[in-house]
Amino acid sequence: MTIESTGEQKKYQFMLRLKMPGGEMPANMYRLLEDLSENYGNHTLRATTRSAFQMHGVLKDNLKTVFNKIMNAGGSCIGACGDLNRNIVATPAQFTSKPYQYVRQYSAMIAEVFAPQSAAFAEVWLDGEKAGAIEYWKKDMDFEKVQEILKHDNGHGVTDPNHAEPIYRDTYLPRKFKMGVTVPGDNSIDIYTQDIGIVVMTTKTGRLQGFNLMVGGGLGRTHRKENTFPRLADHLGFVEPENIFEVLKAIVAVQRDHGNREVRMNARMKYLIQLWGIDKFRDYVEEYSGVKMLPYKKLPAWKYEDWLGWHEQGDGNYFLGLFVENGRIKNEDGFNLKSALKEIVGLYNLPVVVSPNQNIILKNINPSDKDAIEEILRSSGVMFDGKDFSRTRLLAMACPALPLCGLATAEAERVMPDTVSRLEGMLRKLRIRTPITTRMTGCPNGCARPYVAEIGLVGNGPNMYQLWLGASANQTRLAWVFQERMNLDDFERTLEPILIEFKKSKRRAESFGDFCDRFGKEELERVVNEFDPSQSLIKASAKPRVSVTTETMDRLTRISDIRGLSPSKLANEILEQYIDSLETTVHAQK
Repeated sequence: MTIESTGEQKKYQFMLRLKMPGGEMPANMYRLLEDLSENYGNHTLRATTRSAFQMHGVLKDNLKTVFNKIMNAGGSCIGACGDLNRNIVATPAQFTSKPYQYVRQYSAMIAEVFAPQSAAFAEVWLDGEKAGAIEYWKKDMDFEKVQEILKHDNGHGVTDPNHAEPIYRDTYLPRKFKMGVTVPGDNSIDIYTQDIGIVVMTTKTGRLQGFNLMVGGGLGRTHRKENTFPRLADHLGFVEPENIFEVLKAIVAVQRDHGNREVRMNARMKYLIQLWGIDKFRDYVEEYSGVKMLPYKKLPAWKYEDWLGWHEQGDGNYFLGLFVENGRIKNEDGFNLKSALKEIVGLYNLPVVVSPNQNIILKNINPSDKDAIEEILRSSGVMFDGKDFSRTRLLAMACPALPLCGLATAEAERVMPDTVSRLEGMLRKLRIRTPITTRMTGCPNGCARPYVAEIGLVGNGPNMYQLWLGASANQTRLAWVFQERMNLDDFERTLEPILIEFKKSKRRAESFGDFCDRFGKEELERVVNEFDPSQSLIKASAKPRVSVTTETMDRLTRISDIRGLSPSKLANEILEQYIDSLETTVHAQK
C-alpha cells in the first residue's frame, strides 16, 4: 500500500543545529536537548566540527514545538546557518588561567556582536513573542557594551546604527562566515581554515596584549570546478585590545561590500583575498576601521590538541575529554554514551563542551566525583582515557553524509569506523607506529576538514573518493589531490605501497603527511605503479557477500535510512535475529 493510496501526506524530517559560542552548553540545556532527541529526533545527538550539537530526524510538524522548547530554555538556533557569522569555535580546553578566560570571554562577545538582529526568527517560530529565557551565554555579559560595539559608527561606512541590521544591512554577507579563537600553539580549532583566526596574546603574567589575526581560510570546493579550491588563511597583523572589534567589523564589512555576489561558489572571503592579495585586503581593512595594523607577532609552533582524558582546570576542579567516534552520541551495541552522559550531567550538573574535533568535554568536575563518573562511563561501555583506541582512530573525523545530508554522494560517518580499522590493520602489519590523521566527507564541501588531513577522503560518487595526501600533522599545510576517484574497495591497494615507502624512507620524527609532501605526487605515483602486488603483506578485506532482490534492497534501504544504519548493518541485524529464532526453534524441537 502506498502513501498515495491511503491519502496520507509525505512526512518530511529536518536537522536542527544549535548555536553554541565556544562549544559550551549548561547542564539544563543539555538535559533538554537529550530529551528532545528522544521524543522528537532519531534518538541520537551529533557533535559537529564547529563545536555545536545537531539533532536529526525532527518531523516538520514538530519543528515549531522543538524550536519553542529550545528558545524558551535559553538556547538558540539563530546564526547556526545562513550567510552570516556561523558558530564561533574556540579551544575547548577549560583551563581557568587568564589566556583561556580571554578566549571564552571574547568568543561569546564576538558571537553576539555578529549575531543577526532581525526578529524574523521569533516571528516565524515563536509567533512574534520574545523567548522565555535569555540565551545562556549572555547571562554574564555586559549587553549594553555589546550593543555599543555593534552600533558604533566610525564614519567609514562599516555600520549603520539606524538599520535593523547595523552590520549586515539588507543583504547580509555573500556567503557563510567562520571565526575561531585560540591561544598560541593550540591548534585544536584548525585555525588556518577560518575566515578569521584570532589568537589571544598575553604577557607571562596574564595581561592581555592583543590579538594576532589571520584571514582568508576556507575549505569548501566543487568537484571538476577548478575555480573553487580550499585555502589556508594569511597573516593579517596584530591588533591591540581597544581596536579588536573595530577591526573585526571592518573585515566583515569589506567582505560584505566586495565579496562575490554574482557567483555563489566563489562568494567566500577566501576568493576575495586570493584575487586581491593580502596587502590590498589589509589596506581596505585599515581604511574601513581607521586602525593601522601592527606586525603579526611571532608564535610558537602550532600543535594539534584534542584535550582527551583528565585535566586539572586550575581552580581545584577537573575537566574530562571523552572521545566520540565521528561525533555520534548514541546507545548501540553495548556502547551507551548517550545514557552515560544523561546520568552524569543529571547527577553532577556539569556543563558540556563540544570540541571542534567532534568530542565531548565535561567541565567543573569535583575531584571527589572522579571515581563515580569513571564507574558510570565504564559500566556504560565508554572508554574515557583514550588508551583503548589507537591514536590514528582518535585523530579521525567524518561528516554525517548519507543518509542525513542531501549534498552527500558517498558514505562518510557510517563507513569511517571500518575504514580506520583497515588503516590500523595496515599500520599494524607494517609495524608503523606513527599515527596518521584521516578525515572523510561525503561531498567536497569539506565539513570534516579533509583538506588539512594527512589522508583526506572526499566523496565523489557511490563508494568513490577523491584521495588527498600531504597535509601537515598540525593542520597548517593543505593536502593535494593524489587520486581523483578511488574506489574504497581499493583503499589497501592504493595506500600500502605508500606506507611501505614511508616506513623505508621516513626521516626521524617525520609525519606521514610531511613524508608525502616531501616525495610529491609524481614520485608517489611511481611508488604505487611499480609496486609488486605479490609482495603485499596486506590482503584487501574480502567481505562475504549475499545477493538479494532489488525489491528487498529497496526495502532495506528505506528502513536503514529511518534507523540511521547502513543497509549492510541492518541486514546483518535482521539475519542475526532470524537465525537466533531458528536456532531456538531447532533446540526446542530436539
